[in-house]
Amino acid sequence: QVQLVESGGGLVQPGGSLRLSCAASGSILSIGRMGWYRQAPGKQRELVARITGSGSTNYADSVKGRFTISRDNAKLTAYLQMNSLKPEDTAVYYCNAVVITTIRADDYWGRGTQVTVSS
Repeated sequence: QVQLVESGGGLVQPGGSLRLSCAASGSILSIGRMGWYRQAPGKQRELVARITGSGSTNYADSVKGRFTISRDNAKLTAYLQMNSLKPEDTAVYYCNAVVITTIRADDYWGRGTQVTVSS
């Protein structure tokens, strides 16, 4: 069974940095697109950043220049480096990935990690 597990969230002051990780495990042949989404209280889940298998990236306008998504295909892991954090970045951050197994390709989600930006 495929699992995505996020880590690296926490409480940070405005202007600070955090690095999130998303590790995939299970009977995986390869991973296609990986992405980070977030959901703040009372708001819909929104895309933060995505990266294709070949390394192409795209970002939400609100995080451009502050966040960087990357991946290590050998480790089946994606990262989100978050710098210059703002209170409005507070949310639960979810990892998403298209995972290819011996049976099929499916869209998977992690359970999320809380990021709180507050003084």
